[in-house]
Amino acid sequence: MYNCKNKILTTDEMYKERVRFREGCKTIAFTNGCFDILHSGHVTYLQFARAQGDVLILGMNSDASVQRNKGDNRPINCEQDRAVVIAALECVDYVVLFDEDEPADLIEKLLPDVLVKGEDWAHYVSGREAVEAAGGKVVLAKMVEGRSTTSTIDNVLKVYGKME
Repeated sequence: MYNCKNKILTTDEMYKERVRFREGCKTIAFTNGCFDILHSGHVTYLQFARAQGDVLILGMNSDASVQRNKGDNRPINCEQDRAVVIAALECVDYVVLFDEDEPADLIEKLLPDVLVKGEDWAHYVSGREAVEAAGGKVVLAKMVEGRSTTSTIDNVLKVYGKME
């Protein structure tokens, strides 16, 4: 029976897979994010990211990383749940959790051919320098208007009120 949890790897396990993909001349795409409450904007973005390569690796912020970046009330879903939901998507080949505030170290280790970020991050793409220095490229994805985790949370609070 298929188990999407097999797509969730440690950094070292992912590096070994990366070596195998390089030997097979596969184009490796990488993206990252929190993916706290999955919505259609995420799915559209991840399908775009997957289309940039033969393999899509998703670096996912750990719970501690999300909390430092988004505040004490986040994440809504724990890292294990978020990783399983993302790994279940056909367009995502692998998920790797990282605990740092940004994925620069993970990107430097994996050195993808294509680094994909949403165009809302055009001002700063973590790992850009390492990827471009290795001959790779950065691709910015268009955002799906009106779709964000924050707006989803705001809508839930508007409908159900702030629960204390």
